[in-house]
Amino acid sequence: MFEGQSVSLSCEEDNSSAGWTLRRNTTKETRTQCGDGWGNPAGSSCNISYMVPLDSGVYWCESREGATSNSITITVTGGPVILQSPVLPVMEGEDLTLTCKTKTSSNLPAGFYKDGSFIRTEPAGHMTIHHVSRSDEGLYKCLISSVGESPPSWVSVTEKPKTTSPPTSSPPAPETTSAPPPASDPLHLVIRLVIHLVVFCPYCISTFIMVSLYRHRATGNDLPISVVMTPPRQAEEGLDEDYDVITAVTTEHHF
Repeated sequence: MFEGQSVSLSCEEDNSSAGWTLRRNTTKETRTQCGDGWGNPAGSSCNISYMVPLDSGVYWCESREGATSNSITITVTGGPVILQSPVLPVMEGEDLTLTCKTKTSSNLPAGFYKDGSFIRTEPAGHMTIHHVSRSDEGLYKCLISSVGESPPSWVSVTEKPKTTSPPTSSPPAPETTSAPPPASDPLHLVIRLVIHLVVFCPYCISTFIMVSLYRHRATGNDLPISVVMTPPRQAEEGLDEDYDVITAVTTEHHF
């Protein structure tokens, strides 16, 4: 805004303004409230009758509990050209209109710049950016030939709030019935029987062989002995009544 203009700022919340105070930060002051060397408080409002470049800064409302509102930036210039821009942040998807004007006219051709880079020239001094996004946020200024350049003005873009759709009721899941267990397959039973026999038969055969070997070894160790008696014989050398009994012991081996 131009030097010498007046401004009135007010704090309101849900049609109630009780307990809110206007504060600002400038190049020389920090968190000073209305009436503390600047402005005239009127309830929750603050009136500044004559703006000067030193009034340029960030303004916001603050409650007794410490809650704060969105901040706005006010730029006061003593030059011939100003750039009018929204004082509140622009929401994504909305249109942004910037106006380059002098103290006497707002319809002169003007060139617009963002962050020091030239955008384009508008013949009537108005530039509109449709469907802004976060990339459009930045520092803007304008230039009117043969008149002058405006001070830079910061434009903020806020994210569009996300809308949540109500939950949709899903149809109930169809009932599932458990199928009866399949009947036993005869072929499957035969295969299981064969497997058991294949596993069990070698065990039986090996057990039988071990028992047979053990019995054969026990029989071979007991050697039977038999005694055979031979009848007495008389000696040819005249021994009529005496005789010797010869006992023959034979050993019988069984294989």
